[in-house]
Amino acid sequence: MSTVPAPFGAAETLVGVGRGPTPTERRERLRSLLSDGTLVLPGATDSLGVRLIETSGFDAAYATGAGLANAQYGVPDIGLISLGEVAEHVDRLASATHLPLVVDADTGFGNSVMAMRAARRLERAGAAALQLEDQEMPKSCGHFDHHAVIPTEHMQAKLVAVRQALEDSSTVIIARTDARSVHDIDEAIRRGHAYVEAGADVIFVEAPHTVEELERVGRELRGVPLVVNVVEGGKTPQLSLDEYRELGFGVVLFANFLMRAMLRAGADALSHLRTTGETGSYVDRIATWEERQTLFNLPQFSAAEAHFDSPGRTA
Repeated sequence: MSTVPAPFGAAETLVGVGRGPTPTERRERLRSLLSDGTLVLPGATDSLGVRLIETSGFDAAYATGAGLANAQYGVPDIGLISLGEVAEHVDRLASATHLPLVVDADTGFGNSVMAMRAARRLERAGAAALQLEDQEMPKSCGHFDHHAVIPTEHMQAKLVAVRQALEDSSTVIIARTDARSVHDIDEAIRRGHAYVEAGADVIFVEAPHTVEELERVGRELRGVPLVVNVVEGGKTPQLSLDEYRELGFGVVLFANFLMRAMLRAGADALSHLRTTGETGSYVDRIATWEERQTLFNLPQFSAAEAHFDSPGRTA
């Protein structure tokens, strides 16, 4: 006689096994967060990072394009990563977390038609929001010194095309402009207005150089959620969360803070190992065995295995 296991409650929330929030629920959650106040958005380069972000209590995570290029491929952020590589990466991150995932989609990987295909593919991979920028290809990090941007109307057309391509109307579109580095803050703000007219839900003016420029962006683009990108050592002033909020920014992005912190910690640990040839004296500076297994849900996986695959069960 067949024995069917009773419902396993832990599977309801087990990342990678049970039912978490649906893609639409994540997107609707992100829209709610954007309207509620200030969203602190840390960036993740891999599933380890996105698990840390979730367990640290943040409400959403950012799939950083620069971090993907640096951490997964060992190359700089100069437009070398393909759509297929990004889509595979997004699928891994979205499968490792219940958080809404904001995805750096660069330029959309081409013209408007290519951006439509990219948006559909990344949406299906699990993106709650897509960030598209107006740089020419190949793009580069917004805090580098040399950029080129496409005409405003071309970016508007791309945004309209992407909106029409999306399968889920709740997917958020973030329009980023790099016009400040190419022209001036006036042009960046003008483009922000144009991108709102084209259907962007959120505006991201990259790399304002001064507090005065930040104040202008917040004042002149009031009424739409705004992103400020905090790059340690970059071109934009580093302020407190309250100061960014007062200036009008609802999303404070720390795209690669976690990667850079882990880079330094890793380098220090390896220096210790190279110098001493042992790790015993370093254990108070690394995660414990239990912390590691808990982060990746080993207890829940073990409980699920025991529930469904225990001796005596027959199918």
